[in-house]
Amino acid sequence: MSKSGSRVTYNQRAKRKTNSTKSGHSSSAASSKRQSKSSTAVIQRKKQEDIHVESEQPTQQRKQELSRLLQSFDSPRQASSTKEKSWKSALERYVNLYNQAETEQHARVLTDFVADRIHQERLCNRLDRIRDRDLLRGALPAGSETKAELIRVNESTHEISVLLRLHIKRRMEQFGRFYMEERYEYERLWLSLSNGQWEVLQVEPIIAERRPRYGASVHQWGEEEGPSDFDIAPIAPSSPFLNYDLMPQFKNKTRGIRYRRDLVAAFADRWWNEGNPSYETFEDNCTNYVSQCIFAGGAPMNYTGKRGSGWWYKGRTNGGEWWSYSWSVSNALSLYLSAARKTGLQAVNVQSANELQLGDVITYDWNGDGRYQHSTIVTAFDSAGEPLVNANTVASRHRYWDYRDSYAWTKGTKYRFFHIPNLL
Repeated sequence: MSKSGSRVTYNQRAKRKTNSTKSGHSSSAASSKRQSKSSTAVIQRKKQEDIHVESEQPTQQRKQELSRLLQSFDSPRQASSTKEKSWKSALERYVNLYNQAETEQHARVLTDFVADRIHQERLCNRLDRIRDRDLLRGALPAGSETKAELIRVNESTHEISVLLRLHIKRRMEQFGRFYMEERYEYERLWLSLSNGQWEVLQVEPIIAERRPRYGASVHQWGEEEGPSDFDIAPIAPSSPFLNYDLMPQFKNKTRGIRYRRDLVAAFADRWWNEGNPSYETFEDNCTNYVSQCIFAGGAPMNYTGKRGSGWWYKGRTNGGEWWSYSWSVSNALSLYLSAARKTGLQAVNVQSANELQLGDVITYDWNGDGRYQHSTIVTAFDSAGEPLVNANTVASRHRYWDYRDSYAWTKGTKYRFFHIPNLL
């Protein structure tokens, strides 16, 4: 019994062992299955990650390539922008020094910056003239403001040329009273890149007051046709043919017209720095502007039907110019005003500027050769009673009449002072 029992016991133990072995096999199989499943999941996740990485790599590469491409496009623009900022900074410094020179009436601060020796001498002479003149007048600059406008830019790798329009305002103090004078100047500057810095290499003032509108032949007009042409009887009574709407109070008379000096000054101050759209604006507009001012004061036109005589304006028709030379050319206007006549626009050639009144005219012969190239209109007076004038080609407002502050002025400059009577 004991043997069998022991045998049984053994067998049972064996069975249990066998069962335990089977259960061990089954548990290990289950765990292996679980491991295989987990490893399979890991492999799948890795594959998914690999697939995800592989799918993202080309996108990132494309983005990097696109970024490099955009940078390659932007770099010239950035370089160009940096270059532009650099030369504009040099230009800004030039304008600031120009204004300082105007205020101090001394060229040193600007000539130290500009390499152009010819312009250095030209600028020194101009500022010395202004300083000496203003001291004699008892006038002192109380402040100056200069603004610049770029009109045209020509740009290359190492050189830039710019056409600059300068608007200069000078506040003057004279005998305890103040007034403001304004003028525009045009200058062409050449800037050069040297050792990474932009320098002003050359300066050329544009002296527009010197250029005649119609050429040399027009300046012979008075001499060719003779003074008798001024007295040719007009086809119709002298009367304005244009812009009655600008002068509603204007009366169409042939004699005894009152010259309205206040209207002349008002018109001149309104249109000193731009062209009146009711008229043609010429490249050299000074005399056209002065004629408009005189007409605004009530002076009647003298229409003769000939461009070489009278003083008249009808506009442009089919490309043709319908105005007299005396309306638009300084030398012709000087000759017209110098001639005696009984009716219409007339003037007295006085000896000095301090004999002039509002609405009177000054013409300028820069070289003293008898050819008058510039015209201005009197619009105000300084504290000493000297005329201040307006002009339009090189736009000026309340500028001292002698123009010594202009590059056009020379030691040979001559003037004609025309006083227009109160009744025409």
